[in-house]
Amino acid sequence: MQLLIDSSTKDLFPWINAFRKELGEEKVITWDGITDPDDVTTAVVWNHRKELFERLRNVKLVASMGAGVDHILSDPLIPGAAFISRVISPHLSEPMSNYCIGAVLYYKKQFDKYLEDKNRKNWDQEFEPEREIQVGIMGLGELGRDLAIKLRSLGFEVFGLSQSRKKVPGVKSYLSTESDEFLKQINLLICMLPATAETNGILSKSLFDRMNRGSFLVNVARGHHQVNEDIVEALNSGILAGAFLDVFPEEPLPESSPLWTHPKVFITPHIAVVTKIEAAVPQIAENHMRVIRGELPIGLVDRSKGY
Repeated sequence: MQLLIDSSTKDLFPWINAFRKELGEEKVITWDGITDPDDVTTAVVWNHRKELFERLRNVKLVASMGAGVDHILSDPLIPGAAFISRVISPHLSEPMSNYCIGAVLYYKKQFDKYLEDKNRKNWDQEFEPEREIQVGIMGLGELGRDLAIKLRSLGFEVFGLSQSRKKVPGVKSYLSTESDEFLKQINLLICMLPATAETNGILSKSLFDRMNRGSFLVNVARGHHQVNEDIVEALNSGILAGAFLDVFPEEPLPESSPLWTHPKVFITPHIAVVTKIEAAVPQIAENHMRVIRGELPIGLVDRSKGY
């Protein structure tokens, strides 16, 4: 019962070595090492090759190498009976929250303004150097909840939006059907939604037009969520005061994109959270053994929800 690793974008050698330390040399293979496809119990993937599951028709577990699973769910060849799992770890929530808190403080302390002042050699010592902020988090899953708790501990007023009502101390939780009320409460929006058919292109004109004028946008979820052209239009019209973007529909972001040169946009290259091998491998290896024993894996994904 073997575990196979496949990715078109990751360096697989450290992953292979880590899995072999957990499971043994002969139990861990790559595409080129397949001798009996039916002996592959688990496929560990990130942007896997298109033909992978044409061969692995009997795989029992498809494990993401990170927290995202849209790259798996978009493949129609995934066996219907296979479990799908994602990595759940404080090693993911901590850096994600750190990134978002940095983005919030960047805007609250007006570092965007002071950077412009520096470039103009303008000494503008304002009476009130902090902006008043009410933070809204779209997506109160594990990562969103961790961020909400930490922002509350820093004294921020925090609101959440999700498919089901969440109980987070000090955080007002709204349902997705209550998005208009949610948007009225906030002037800084952080997108932490999963990538589903319903969330595709959600960061677009139809949402921006319902936001308080002069709001700030942070997207650390998926590029799938945002419509770049609508973000630029909202920035130029003043609906958005600025944007802190880590993900994009096309990555790397094309050099021709106006986001690169827009003065109100801060860009990072999809680094808000990077999966640590030492955190992911033990959990995936444990899931491999769980499935062999007939148990449910940790981080089980609900296909109907998309996360």
